[in-house]
Amino acid sequence: MIMKIIYITLLICFSISSFGQEAEGFIQKGDIKSQNEDYKGAIEEYNKAIEKDPEMKNAYLQRAFAYILIEDYKSAIKDYSKVIEFEDNHLWSYMSRGSSYNKIKEYQKGLKDFNKVISLDPNNQEAYNNRGWSKKFLGDTKGACADWKKSKKLGNKEAKIIYKNNHCK
Repeated sequence: MIMKIIYITLLICFSISSFGQEAEGFIQKGDIKSQNEDYKGAIEEYNKAIEKDPEMKNAYLQRAFAYILIEDYKSAIKDYSKVIEFEDNHLWSYMSRGSSYNKIKEYQKGLKDFNKVISLDPNNQEAYNNRGWSKKFLGDTKGACADWKKSKKLGNKEAKIIYKNNHCK
């Protein structure tokens, strides 16, 4: 009886492990397709990885990036949100989701994500720069200029140009 329990336990562990390995294989295939600019093919591979292991955070991240490359921002947002469910302080997912929200003109949601990035990393020049765009499109020119100024002060050369082109003082 004890041997049977040990055998079943090992079988379950092996099955879980093989699902993880199989999922990793699909991620690797997706990465290769992505490198070859076959983003839809990459998404299919990441879908297979997620089907094998729905807890594989990296598959959601990679698929979200592929969605961005085909400009499917709503799907990218769903995947970045899933990653955030797994890891509440995943800086990259907040940043990328915020940028995706800005792309689909949901600036208030983008602003919220950039605020989260700044709360996690107060010296993140990219977050200030992107939050500036959210603020600008929400009609807060003064706030946008303040964010671009902060981004510029943190070393973002692009923010310097944006600050000047938007007639910030």
